[in-house]
Amino acid sequence: MKQTFLATVQVSGQGDSKAQAFADALSKVQRAVLGQSDKVLLRIEPHEVQVIHAEQATTTERFLFLFLPRERTRYSVALEVTAQVSAIDADSVAFAPVPPRSFTRTRPCS
Repeated sequence: MKQTFLATVQVSGQGDSKAQAFADALSKVQRAVLGQSDKVLLRIEPHEVQVIHAEQATTTERFLFLFLPRERTRYSVALEVTAQVSAIDADSVAFAPVPPRSFTRTRPCS
């Protein structure tokens, strides 16, 4: 009933800090694993994380193209995550049919 298997997915994320970029990418692991499998997932435990690429983009913003310059930095990261997944195969569970109930009124309608 319960099965354990390894799944490898590639995810990417971006944010205003390095931690936000990694958190955004890792939050997409569950959705990616769920898309690969048609089983009911119990646990996803990352075993190995490899960075495919990491980028830092810095832009200078100015108010009215002249005043108050500031630099903004955006981080983006692409990861390859190998995770151990515990799942239940719902197709292997035998469901027993339930006979339909008949509804009868015990008191008359008024």
